[in-house]
Amino acid sequence: MPAPETRHHDLVIIGTGSGNSIIGPELDDLDIGLVEKGVFGGTCLNVGCIPTKMFVLPSDRVVEAAESVRLGVQVDGVHSDWAAIRERVFARIDPIASGGEAYRKDAANVTVYQGLAHFTGPMQLDTGTGVTITADRWVIAAGGRPRGLEIDGLRAADPDHGVHTSDTIMRVDRLPARIVIVGGGFIAAEFAHVLDALGSAVTWVHRGPRVLTAEDGEISGAFTDLARARFDLRLESTVVAAERSGSAWRLTVEGPDGTSCIDTDAVLLAVGRVPNTDLLDAAAGGLPTHDDGRLVVDAQQRTPVTGVWALGDISSDHQLKHVANHEMRVVKHNLTHPEAPVESDHRYVPHAVFSHPQIAAVGHTQEQLEAAGRPFHAATQRFGDVAFGWALEDTSGICKVIVDPDTLEILGAHLMGPMSSTLVQPLIQAMQFGQRADDIAKKQYWIHPALTEVIENALLGAIEPDPSGARHTPHPRLLLSECPNEATSPPLRARAKQQAGISG
Repeated sequence: MPAPETRHHDLVIIGTGSGNSIIGPELDDLDIGLVEKGVFGGTCLNVGCIPTKMFVLPSDRVVEAAESVRLGVQVDGVHSDWAAIRERVFARIDPIASGGEAYRKDAANVTVYQGLAHFTGPMQLDTGTGVTITADRWVIAAGGRPRGLEIDGLRAADPDHGVHTSDTIMRVDRLPARIVIVGGGFIAAEFAHVLDALGSAVTWVHRGPRVLTAEDGEISGAFTDLARARFDLRLESTVVAAERSGSAWRLTVEGPDGTSCIDTDAVLLAVGRVPNTDLLDAAAGGLPTHDDGRLVVDAQQRTPVTGVWALGDISSDHQLKHVANHEMRVVKHNLTHPEAPVESDHRYVPHAVFSHPQIAAVGHTQEQLEAAGRPFHAATQRFGDVAFGWALEDTSGICKVIVDPDTLEILGAHLMGPMSSTLVQPLIQAMQFGQRADDIAKKQYWIHPALTEVIENALLGAIEPDPSGARHTPHPRLLLSECPNEATSPPLRARAKQQAGISG
């Protein structure tokens, strides 16, 4: 029996998501090993942010068709074609993944290893292909994977028997008539929207009192009210058993009213993700991890092992593609300019939830500031109280800005409403570059009547707080059916006339 082959490289990169972007012309003089256990392109391209948002868009159109009645438009006969939507998504994505793989395999200085790799010692990796490799320098960008439930039948994805994670649900041939989503984070929120809009009856089970509890409390509370009105939402509830009968599942759920059973055709596990350090056997490589399994790195993305860097979900607690890309650029610079290393900047990491309505945030929540005992002013502006909000007849959108009362530094921004993922960007920029809230609000033009006026007004409210001394006026959590037509209310008509310079 021949001895296993061993090869040495100048640089080995594990993972072809953001890690793949490290390879460029400036590394043409290096012999590079590239290791991938799955499909080229990583989580974002294949099973994460890109395909999910391509499903979100048609789902938005379906919901917006129903909402158009408040604009005086009746849209009848709306029909979604799951197979056509799925084909549109993956006909775009799959060729990119296969094309990226072919491109790397054709590179003269890159050797691709496709297998489930694991460390067998420091700086030594069994690639799962029969070849063991060593290297002078390493970049570990091997990402993470969905977590299962510690319940028989639900420990991992089993698509053939109707148990899915975000990795598999988008590829099903037909939407399940009934689906239970377990979890309360952004993956659960986005798929609840998509699956409900495109035709599944969604039951959403979450152990907490609110969904999206990582968001500012005002946002989380308002979104939970909307979710309760739209879905069969079971809060403070836990799945304790699962039994398959024929082609369906019966889940036993313990909730505030006792134990109940839910019959469903499919289950979507959206209970978090775990880093792939266990699959790599990081301990065998001498690589320390945090309690949650993430690799330990410093601000330069270095692990404690000299010559080994890590980036993205395997080491970051943000689990965001834009964070992985930022860290990739830091690692790439430090690989090519060791004499002048740079550090990752994670001070103002924004995120968005592409639910309906969208959510976006950057910086501290009000609860975090209160816990830290830090003074602040907070102001909440309804989308429906600005002119474009009137055009939208928006009844639920809110923009909350939090500032330091002395320096007027923007401490946090939290939005829920149409295009929030785009609207938040000027606030991210202001925080990143140290621009004061009053300068942003008053020393530039804000196009009227664009929806960005919601940000302008929230900033003005935060820097000019209520003279009564109240530092925060919460947004009333009104369900859509309970909201008055604010665009025609007398106070708003009077305010509109005043702003336009019209008397009487």
